[in-house]
Amino acid sequence: MSDRHYFDDDPDVASSPHPVEISLPDVALTLTADRGVFSADRLDAGTKLLLLELPPFDDGARVLDIGCGWGPITCVVAARAATARIWAVDVNRRARELTAANAASTGVADRVRVATPDEVPDELVFDRIVSNPPIRIGKAALHDLLLRWLPRLTPEGTAHLVVQKHLGSDSLARWLSGQGYPTTRLASRAGYRILEVRRTDGRSRETV
Repeated sequence: MSDRHYFDDDPDVASSPHPVEISLPDVALTLTADRGVFSADRLDAGTKLLLLELPPFDDGARVLDIGCGWGPITCVVAARAATARIWAVDVNRRARELTAANAASTGVADRVRVATPDEVPDELVFDRIVSNPPIRIGKAALHDLLLRWLPRLTPEGTAHLVVQKHLGSDSLARWLSGQGYPTTRLASRAGYRILEVRRTDGRSRETV
């Protein structure tokens, strides 16, 4: 099944929900995925690498998951960080419904707010952004999306993005740095890069 519909507002493919196991060294969850959302059949390799490499979350962190899909990032972050408050954002109605249901089934719904992009209050800022961004929406749309959300980081906030190398991770890192968001490579494995993006140079690693 192609997930070409995953960035549609309302997927026109028939629903077929099914369980997906997430098994990480510190977290094991069973969530529900469905057709018409990103990586509908399994936890994709890029998201898994991102979850394996994420630095710890500070107490009370305000976290944004851009393009939450069926909620693997949101639910794992909530399971790890007991005081984090997470906004899970997606344009896809089915994705939002799945994330809300998965947050409820894993007991973290009280700390998760699922929303469309326009439902996020303008004054809200985030300590962390964590995302497997929708690269296939195209470069211009991706740039617009990132420039919509990265200014919502707190001055010491950090974003972690996973991007496949062959889909332009290194050029994206250079573009982000050129936009005033110093970007470094946190990890690189199996054709994926984990990019760490800051509003200031701060504690950045070796620049890409």
